Amino acid sequence: MKRLFTPILYLSCLFALAQTSKNSKIEKAQTVAKRFLEKEHIPGMAISVSQHGNLIWSEGFGYTNLKTKTPVKPDETIFRIASISKTITAVTLGKLVDNGIVDLNKSVYDYLPDYPKKQYDFTVKQLGGNIAGIRHYKNNKEYALNKKMSISEGLRLFKYDPLLWKPGTKYRYSSPAFVLLSEVMQTAAKIPFNTLVCDSIFKPLHMSHSSMEISGVLVHNLTEFHKLNIVGKPVISKQVANEYKVAAGGFLSTSEDIVTFGNELITPQLISEKALSKLTTSQRLDNGYKTGYGIGLSIRTSVNNTPKYYHTGGGMGSSSILCVFPKEGIVICVLTNLSGVSMVNFGNTLEDIFLK
Repeated sequence: MKRLFTPILYLSCLFALAQTSKNSKIEKAQTVAKRFLEKEHIPGMAISVSQHGNLIWSEGFGYTNLKTKTPVKPDETIFRIASISKTITAVTLGKLVDNGIVDLNKSVYDYLPDYPKKQYDFTVKQLGGNIAGIRHYKNNKEYALNKKMSISEGLRLFKYDPLLWKPGTKYRYSSPAFVLLSEVMQTAAKIPFNTLVCDSIFKPLHMSHSSMEISGVLVHNLTEFHKLNIVGKPVISKQVANEYKVAAGGFLSTSEDIVTFGNELITPQLISEKALSKLTTSQRLDNGYKTGYGIGLSIRTSVNNTPKYYHTGGGMGSSSILCVFPKEGIVICVLTNLSGVSMVNFGNTLEDIFLK
């Protein structure tokens, strides 16, 4: 009996220590989250963290509606995920690559022969890596445009503009580049982009709270969206139409849905390892310089000197971040209902807590 009791006791102690360590990390994360919410005057925030595919912490902070004091729930409250949409677009692109529908090294003009000719040619891969020379939003008015347009109609905002430089020679973050990328994808697949993403990503991953935002359509559990006024008080943001730029920043979701999606970047079920590698490998300029961006993902190293993939988002009434650490099997997602919040440092703080 003693021989059996000793190993069982030992294993029980190990489990208790692991549980204590996990609880300690969560308590620390809760403390810094509350400070962050207060410091940044964020009305509402959802944080979800998974390890090896299982949620280890998921919590809501603050409110979806300041008047009714409706609490944020990470499994229900729907936010604008802003530019995390680019990562979803990238994985959808990976599936098209796997299926032989899109070739990353082909010219954009192979898929869109009627797109206005530029001084230089550029590839699908360059487009997804922000090195094609496509400009970003011209100004805040264009960024906050409240005019409902299809993807094809939205191309008119920039398609006649010249390239900023020869593709492959410089890096410039560009949301319009992802608008053009989505036109390539839906044209090549002969399927509307929103349907393509729903059928390729949301449905198979059971992301039931994720969808394209459609102007004027009521969404159950959708948070209100806020900005800070001149005295630093949260007020309702202006309306915006995101349909044409859905690939760049127009999807809605919950933090738990996005964590589910993030695990696809660790253990891919929908795309091949080869396709995933193309998304998660930093692109290089013609001079060999690494840009630190693959396709729809920033590529860095973690505090453990292991791979880190992430993307931040900043939209009207939203600031967000998704961090994926494949070696540790950890995914972190933070969604807020306030514009203009710097998410990188807070993401780094959570990284320090959960990876060390």
